[in-house]
Amino acid sequence: MIRIGILGASKIAPKAMIEPARRRTDCRVVAIAARDAERAAAYAEEHEIQHVAESYAALVARNDIDLIYNALPPNRHTDLTIAALRAGKAVLCEKPFAMNADEADVMQRAAEETGRPLVEAFHYRFHPAFIHALGHVRSGHVGKILSMEADFSVAIPYRPGELRHTLETGGGALMDLGCYCIHMVRTMAGAEPSVASAQCHCDRPGVDISTHARLVFPGDVTASIMTSMSETVTRRIQLHVEGTKGSLTFNNPIHPHRGHTIILQRHGQPDRTETIPGESTYEYQLAHMVDVIAGRAEPLTGGEDAVANMRLIDAIYRSAGLQPRGAEQAS
Repeated sequence: MIRIGILGASKIAPKAMIEPARRRTDCRVVAIAARDAERAAAYAEEHEIQHVAESYAALVARNDIDLIYNALPPNRHTDLTIAALRAGKAVLCEKPFAMNADEADVMQRAAEETGRPLVEAFHYRFHPAFIHALGHVRSGHVGKILSMEADFSVAIPYRPGELRHTLETGGGALMDLGCYCIHMVRTMAGAEPSVASAQCHCDRPGVDISTHARLVFPGDVTASIMTSMSETVTRRIQLHVEGTKGSLTFNNPIHPHRGHTIILQRHGQPDRTETIPGESTYEYQLAHMVDVIAGRAEPLTGGEDAVANMRLIDAIYRSAGLQPRGAEQAS
């Protein structure tokens, strides 16, 4: 039985961890910790979590926990993830992995030193639909990749205290939404790109409400990244891969369990549209985490993959004239 502790009384935790764990017999959520003790107690009661730790540190130190789910904002990923690893816990850390690549590298080195699993919660990556689409591309169905486009845009209106609009906690469209786009094109290409150009639009100092970047992979493969959290933006979640033999368009690759299509186009052939049956992306994410802890699988995310994703985020910000997250506080 894998016993789970959750850092943060977050909105994501019920669907990402509490509900999937409840549907399994090999793991269960046993404790929660939040910044506010009253909120933690109310959250535990609402979600039927037995124990409430008095602090984040107290949760990490508990001897009845095997896996920590770090659902806090990026500014609390590094210190608490490392503390959990050193306390002998496996960690599932929410995306984006850290505030910047330097922090991500320190986290990964801590995982290597402790020998404990550290996985980044890119939940889409574990779903059969994405694995199926990736198989099409890697098998050469579209031929050699020529270009890619990835867009994750959804309205996240500003309000006081909204973490995704707060620089100090790691906010910004690229951090919260665009990190998926970056991860998808990197995964499809199986390589690391350079940044050809980048533009960020900020409605508050340093916090990008929208970002567009053009990337170049080895072999002159290009990728366009679009992301926006403007309250006026039209929701769009799409990945397009153009190749020498055809193309693949994946509509809603992030939440395929809410409805998706994979459109395959081959030169000289009729288009084919596929949908892949499956449960919630979070079900597969937790199943993967359980398999990693049990030694049945190697992590699909985390490790150098997580460091490389943060390195590219940093590079896009720099290209657009902004500092990577955390750099402002350090300077």
